[in-house]
Amino acid sequence: MDNGMIRKYEKAKMYAEQPERMQVQNLKVQFDGRNNPHMVEFSEGKWHCDCDFFVGRERCSHTMALELVLGEMLHPLEVA
Repeated sequence: MDNGMIRKYEKAKMYAEQPERMQVQNLKVQFDGRNNPHMVEFSEGKWHCDCDFFVGRERCSHTMALELVLGEMLHPLEVA
């Protein structure tokens, strides 16, 4: 591995240790559900899922799983 790539890897590790520096703006994920595949999107700070449970509740197991995986990157801490 060349020196330039080593420095990029070190910088990537530093970024990964500081997830507060990242905020997901838009995200589209195909979720392989137990019964059917579902399309889950995060856009303009809101979730959308094409599963029946999401309709009227605005949350479902698919969106909650992604919230657990992505954590603070979806809802950055507000600076006072």
